Amino acid sequence: MHLKAGGLWREEDGAVAEDESSPVAELSKSLGRQKLYREVTLALSSGLRDACADLSFLRLRALRNLLKFLRSVSESDPAIRLFQQSQSSPDLQVVPVLYEHTLAKPKEVHVPDLDHIYSVEPLQITSPATDGEVALALRVLEGCCILHKESRNLAHKHGGVKVLLNILSTRGVLEQGACLDAIVSLMLESPANQMDFEAGHGIHKVAELIKDTQVNENIRLKCGEFLLLLVGHVLPSASWHSAAKFDGHNGRDKHPLASAEEDLRHLLGEKCASLIWAASQFGSTLDMEQRQMALQIHASRVLNSLELYSEWD
Repeated sequence: MHLKAGGLWREEDGAVAEDESSPVAELSKSLGRQKLYREVTLALSSGLRDACADLSFLRLRALRNLLKFLRSVSESDPAIRLFQQSQSSPDLQVVPVLYEHTLAKPKEVHVPDLDHIYSVEPLQITSPATDGEVALALRVLEGCCILHKESRNLAHKHGGVKVLLNILSTRGVLEQGACLDAIVSLMLESPANQMDFEAGHGIHKVAELIKDTQVNENIRLKCGEFLLLLVGHVLPSASWHSAAKFDGHNGRDKHPLASAEEDLRHLLGEKCASLIWAASQFGSTLDMEQRQMALQIHASRVLNSLELYSEWD
């Protein structure tokens, strides 16, 4: 995900350029921080209020505002720190609201009977999440997990990767693309989510999508990008956490997704898996746009390699 937009709070970051040690400068900095805090909490509280609404169009509007807010926050280090601090308050936590109101399984539609029709109590109607709403919620989830590591643990407590794998298998093209990006953001430096991905046979599900020629071409390319990010970024973090927590007495050195390389070779073939492993080490010295371009190019090569393998198979 590219969290980029015109920063709303850039002016406050460098508001005082004269004598930063003077009392006036300190006061100005303090007032700037207070103003920034009010804006962050106001944006979160107003967005979360509508994100809990029963009607889909209200939730959709709230998710658009939350995504715009996260993109603006990402341009300012002080705003990022305040956002991270805000997520320690249950009333301002974004991830639980996403899982409880948009990403949750649709509730059974209650058919009113005559007793309810003639009663004085109003019938509460909750509209199901639309495709666009689910896709936006996944983008917001991705942004939260990129900016705030603890949001990955919050996601795990509410179903985490399990819910996203279900969305990947059952929803449409719009949601699948956003879902693959969100799964990567959840698994970064998160052994709990990595184990859920492994338990849910995530690699098998992604491999099935990329191998299916009936699947939308853009989704197959997105699956290629996902596998490259999985091998190049998620697996190294899994190995690092495993080494940090290694218990020499019990010999527990097997990290989550330890069988990923073997699974890819079995599911996609030796040549395609080797290409993924070689191509995943790209972009260490490239800027964000160049990395994204390189990722797309390598994903296209993976797809071509898979198709050649299928022809020879």
